[in-house]
Amino acid sequence: MRLLGAADASVLWLLEDNFQAVANLRREAQAAGIAAERIIAAPRTSGAEHLARHHLADLFLDTQPYGAHTTASDALWMGLPVLTVLGPTFASRVAASLLQAAGVPELIAPSLQAYEQAALGFAREPESLAALKARLEHNRRRCALFDTARFVRNLESAYIAMWERSRHGAPHADILV
Repeated sequence: MRLLGAADASVLWLLEDNFQAVANLRREAQAAGIAAERIIAAPRTSGAEHLARHHLADLFLDTQPYGAHTTASDALWMGLPVLTVLGPTFASRVAASLLQAAGVPELIAPSLQAYEQAALGFAREPESLAALKARLEHNRRRCALFDTARFVRNLESAYIAMWERSRHGAPHADILV
């Protein structure tokens, strides 16, 4: 609500998966002095339509304590910057790993305060967001996150190394690829 209050032209766009949750959010927004219409609920749709509507958003705000996984990958694939805060658990650090692999580690905030400041900065400086979107588009076919062929080669190498270790009776050990 602080971000919506500080960035007058912004909206919060969510999946409409639970009508009551959306109604509660809108009620809380109004109580905080934010127009309920600024909470937008989008219905579930086909995969292609879901991906296509990413072009309508400016910034994906990752959540805590359970962050985005596939949804963040989808957003990055479509060129939508994902802002996350580094959490203490696996489930709260996935988006940070994805952002590292996508070549945009500056979208990983070290704290909730830094996360909020970064989100506000992007709202106030749309040119920096446009530059990030252009970089994501440029990196899409070049970054480790979407290099499927390299992933397959590495996975196959790991399987071969595991098989060889097993075949020779070697003890369990880390395998680096």
